[in-house]
Amino acid sequence: MRIAIIGTGYVGLVSGICFASKGHSVTCFDSSVKPISLLKDGIIPIYENGLNDLLIESKENISFEVLRVSNEHVLLNFNVILVAVGTPSLNGKADLSQIESVAIMLGRLIKQSNKFISIILRSTVLPGTTDTFFKKIIEKKSDKKLGEFGLGMNPEFLREGNAVEDFLEADRIVIGYEDETTLNILREIYASWNCEKIELNSRSAEMMKYVNNTILATLISSVNEYANIASKIGDIDFKKVMKGIYLDKRWSPSVKNQKKIFPKILDYLKPGPGYGGSCFPKDVTALSTLSKELSIPSKIIDAVISVNDEQPKQLLKILKKKINNLSDKSVLVLGLSFKPDTDDVRESISLKIINLLYNKVSSLTAHDPIAIENTKKSIKSSLGIRFVNDWETAVANADIIIIATNWSIYKSIDKLGTSLSDKIIFDTRSLLDSNIISNENYLTFN
Repeated sequence: MRIAIIGTGYVGLVSGICFASKGHSVTCFDSSVKPISLLKDGIIPIYENGLNDLLIESKENISFEVLRVSNEHVLLNFNVILVAVGTPSLNGKADLSQIESVAIMLGRLIKQSNKFISIILRSTVLPGTTDTFFKKIIEKKSDKKLGEFGLGMNPEFLREGNAVEDFLEADRIVIGYEDETTLNILREIYASWNCEKIELNSRSAEMMKYVNNTILATLISSVNEYANIASKIGDIDFKKVMKGIYLDKRWSPSVKNQKKIFPKILDYLKPGPGYGGSCFPKDVTALSTLSKELSIPSKIIDAVISVNDEQPKQLLKILKKKINNLSDKSVLVLGLSFKPDTDDVRESISLKIINLLYNKVSSLTAHDPIAIENTKKSIKSSLGIRFVNDWETAVANADIIIIATNWSIYKSIDKLGTSLSDKIIFDTRSLLDSNIISNENYLTFN
């Protein structure tokens, strides 16, 4: 099938290349010249595991074009258009300005043609956006009604760093639709995926995305709150507590070929500095804002936000309990991206840690395998942080080492020739084996 995708951010680009790898003919459009120029040269403007190789393999099925007023009519050559533009947080709400602009343009185009085109939102939007806000703009600008064009909602559940795997080996496909033609188009697009396919109306699909992320965010914050209580009580191995809890049959691992496979939820439910990234913070906040607008109490959701906001401060409390005076200590922060295998620093907990430590320690140094440049763009130069490429040497010069992102390379810290016995290692992600360093100098949130 010929597919047009508007937007070449994480969602749009990963979707486009993955669809192309499945044999679909895909053209990705963006109003920004720079990413399109890079993509035409075979350069992917984001970091995502396996995406570059997949682009090379699928290059015959994919193309990239700058979208201008002068050439927007080429979209009429496609039967299906996926919209994957950004919906960033704005005063607690999802900013729909890009969605609105696309809707106006598509409405204008549809008015010029009698061809039936299905328009499918892939962007994360609040329930009711597709079948009200988006639809009304298209209808108004096109002078046509739903049925003369198609409308759907196809939310993504991609984890940055694992997006290609998540897309191609999806655990489920959510197909939201407002008309039968669009339903059938989405069925055809995803025909080769061997997984559960959930078909429902567009606002149910929209709700699923927000509830999915909010539940995960709730669990993370809940675990952190319980871990803080356990820490206060003392002499509790909280990791083993959680392991025991999730051996409950409702959470228990599956068995395949006589091998026990632990559920993926365990990857999220570890005591740590909180959640970050481009999805959880804005989605949880958006749902909280919506509930207030509906005069529905959102105590749990608000508590999730509050607990998460407070969690990085626990790091400072634990450090101060260990070391009364931090002012003469040099600190090395290992990891800047909000999670490993991505260069994305949006709402990164690492940056919040850096801001908390600013003016409280003698010096701040930081390392990340790929996210240094994005960090430089995101923090104030006045923070005076020094960035290094050689993290192993930096360890030798630091009094306190904070593992803020669980990049696998930091597991080798125990193999350094440098003595670690006189250094404080705060392993915020429980990445290391605690036996590598004396117990009194190895700190975690547990």
